[in-house]
Amino acid sequence: MNLTKILTGVFFVLAIVVAYFLYDGINSTIEKGKEIERIENLVKAKLELIRDTQNAYQSTFGDYADTWEKLISYADSGNIYVIQRTEQIEILDYGAERSTFVYDTLDIIPVRDSLFSAGYDFKKLPELPHSSGKYFSLYAKDSIKSGVSVDYIEVVDTYPFDRTRTEDNENERRRPLRFGSRTDITTAGNWQ
Repeated sequence: MNLTKILTGVFFVLAIVVAYFLYDGINSTIEKGKEIERIENLVKAKLELIRDTQNAYQSTFGDYADTWEKLISYADSGNIYVIQRTEQIEILDYGAERSTFVYDTLDIIPVRDSLFSAGYDFKKLPELPHSSGKYFSLYAKDSIKSGVSVDYIEVVDTYPFDRTRTEDNENERRRPLRFGSRTDITTAGNWQ
């Protein structure tokens, strides 16, 4: 056997080994990206469920639940009131109008039937879907802004599955998944 055939065989085996490592590196990156996307979709769905429950709580009580216990209790045994508002306009003698609003409760729907699937375990509402024993952080506060009472809410995934999501990231969409704000009156999520 001459040296050319030996070197050709060695380089061929080396090329196969390098190709395998390149394929494996690219494939594992793609699979990790798919897993991150799957987990983040679960987190987003849970955040949307929490947001819907908080909005229902606020419509019932006038502010957001500031503890998980209050929210869980409301989700388990609270009600959503379907209210119809009608306006009656009366024309006064001097041409002005006076509006009178009449509110009528049309229906009462249990929160558990409206927002949750049958058999949902309400104790798992604040739990992160990707990490058992770890919970979303909850911040809810009433405040006065420009003489008006406002409610702030923020719920954050404090243990992001994607480790590249950090609080100090300049891009808001690359921070840990959350909805609401401690400083702005919003319930929008940073993924929307």
